[in-house]
Amino acid sequence: MALGWTGALASGVLLFAGLTLPGGWLGAEVGLSLFGRTVRVEGGWQSWAAGLGCLLLAASVCVVVTKALRWSAPRLLGPSTAERLVLAAERELRLAERNRLAHELHDSIGHTLTTTTIQAAVAGEVLSIDPVAARAALRSIEESSRAALEDLDYVLGVLREPEAETAPTRTLADLPELLDRLRHTGAVVELELSGDPAQVRGTLSRAAYRILQEGLTNAMRHGAGGPIEVRVAATPDRLELGVVNRIGDGPRTSKGRAFPTSGHGLPGLAERVRLLHGEIDAGPDGPRHWRLAVRLPVRLSP
Repeated sequence: MALGWTGALASGVLLFAGLTLPGGWLGAEVGLSLFGRTVRVEGGWQSWAAGLGCLLLAASVCVVVTKALRWSAPRLLGPSTAERLVLAAERELRLAERNRLAHELHDSIGHTLTTTTIQAAVAGEVLSIDPVAARAALRSIEESSRAALEDLDYVLGVLREPEAETAPTRTLADLPELLDRLRHTGAVVELELSGDPAQVRGTLSRAAYRILQEGLTNAMRHGAGGPIEVRVAATPDRLELGVVNRIGDGPRTSKGRAFPTSGHGLPGLAERVRLLHGEIDAGPDGPRHWRLAVRLPVRLSP
């Protein structure tokens, strides 16, 4: 404020002098004293030059003061507490949306690429000896790819226009279809149901589907063959999910080539479960098996 008032006063005085000095209007005279020497501006061209100089100096003062205020005001004042809270909330919403889209892409596209890679290998191996099985594998690739394209279209729609699309709804009711696609790859999947999974709805049901999808994807990537056990147990206040598979030497395709893996699967699962106020336990179950166990409270389902 002091700088602004000083600049306004100085530029006002200079502007007044620049308008009154030329031609000696209003009988104005100007003199400059420095180190005991005085120089006076009288009429004629000197008064016009002095007036022009005052106008230019006034404009320079305005520019300098404006730039100084623009530079210093944010540093001296900064955003208020309320503004910082609003900015933090907006940043949190953006990060949450970005994480949600990353989860959707990882769960859907990662699972589809894993299963279709295995299905394509199976179709190539049995094409000449079992055309029926090869056609079934190719049909499964088509179905998996169509589902992944729906998820991808949704994510791209959100990136272009956040309110333009609605999320594809895949819930526990779609679990049999997911297991059938895995069986077309030659995997043996055993499903154990207890309670009434139909009572689980909304966000919790969609999250449960994605959790099982990620668990099955990891089982296909890292498993060593043998049956994959899937467990879904629903009680009035809890939903328990489990995936158990044999441990292999590493992520391999059916021809022994390594599966690419990002390492974000389990951390992403843990974050999803934490947001639902659930519990997760993932690790070796004996010397030859790996177990994923998730417990989610049903009461939080909207």
